[in-house]
Amino acid sequence: MDNFDIGLLSFPVLMLLIFLRMPIGLAMFAVGFGGLYFVTGGTVVALAKMKSEAYSTFSSYSLSIVPMFLLMGQFATLGGMSKALFKAAESWLGHLRGGVAMAAIGACAGFGAICGSSLATAATMGQVALPELKRYGYSGGFSSATLAAGGTLGILIPPSVILVIYAILTEQNIAKLFLAAFIPGILAAIGYMITVSIYVRLNPDAAGTRPAVPMSERFEAMINVIPVLVVFLLVVGGIYLGIFTPTEGAAVGAMGTGVIAWWSGGLRGRAWLDSFLATAKSTAMIFFIVLGAAFYNSFLALTQVPQELSQWVVEQGFNPWVVLSIILVLYLVFGCLMDSLSMILLTIPIFWPIISILDFGLSTEELAIWFGIIVLIVVEVGLITPPVGMNLFVINSMDRETPIVKTYGAVMYFVGSDIIRVIILVLFPGITLFLLRLLH
Repeated sequence: MDNFDIGLLSFPVLMLLIFLRMPIGLAMFAVGFGGLYFVTGGTVVALAKMKSEAYSTFSSYSLSIVPMFLLMGQFATLGGMSKALFKAAESWLGHLRGGVAMAAIGACAGFGAICGSSLATAATMGQVALPELKRYGYSGGFSSATLAAGGTLGILIPPSVILVIYAILTEQNIAKLFLAAFIPGILAAIGYMITVSIYVRLNPDAAGTRPAVPMSERFEAMINVIPVLVVFLLVVGGIYLGIFTPTEGAAVGAMGTGVIAWWSGGLRGRAWLDSFLATAKSTAMIFFIVLGAAFYNSFLALTQVPQELSQWVVEQGFNPWVVLSIILVLYLVFGCLMDSLSMILLTIPIFWPIISILDFGLSTEELAIWFGIIVLIVVEVGLITPPVGMNLFVINSMDRETPIVKTYGAVMYFVGSDIIRVIILVLFPGITLFLLRLLH
């Protein structure tokens, strides 16, 4: 068995370990270590890699952006920003048919702009919006499906931890990826609101109504959102005006949300320590997956599997759009098995070399950015795709009274919205690249 065959065999072995519930980071690390053992004929290289790979991976300055964005999300939650966003959106939309659900979507989009994590957005907004949805007569399945779908906006609307990882893997500019994600993120929020409107018309009993809020209360609620807008404009504006780098911007954002949380009384007592501990735990989990993926991808590079697959695709003369479609379908399948970060780390080193040599009529940089946004959206669909959508389980754990089967039925409407959006963005790359081309 040659090195290429060993590399190909590693895929089913890795999938088997994941199916047996081994943590994804540990599974990739174990397969990578075992693969290096068989390819090099001993443990010397594998053990040496344990030292060099860990240093080369975590010495990356760009990775420091991850804990900063996670800490920013922790502070934003303690500062009451999630509640302020939901109350503001609810005051303007709540009286419409399905309006409270639309408000939850809008609040998720706003919180995603200062969080960067899908699971954190879903969990935080679930605590705020789920009681209100139940209070106004929204069915359990529809409520949980809405919040699970809204939570996915956390990784699409900048800042996004997943986009940072993608940028590092493909050696792209983080700021440009954030810029390209804006329009798809806005389209996602609008698409979800349209989906809510359609669902409540097809299922009138799934949503209750609430009285309209006086205009004075609406503007008062908007005033409470000002801190969120200030932090967002400070971070994003500072990055695009060249005042600081994305990494520095993340630190500024964490500092800004921390000050707001302290001023509002949310960071008193043990809250400071709890925020840093929660951030450290999440960062450790992410970094261990990153290390496992780096080890596994190092092994794959040694077997030449990505290069050989890329060359084979070119030699077959496949239509580039067919290849892209197959890759996106595979992401939908993977979404039923693993989380978004694991999918990105495992697949991008394999799929990007294939995509990069195909002709889509775009420059290499534009292709990398467009492909990254498309992949991010499809990965986002995986978070709400039954049976193992991570966001579905997060929300369902908050609403034990609702059978998850009910959530599955309602969430398929949002999955349909996502698929339509993916098709549009694939057929018209200019939508994703519009702001990038306008400002660069």
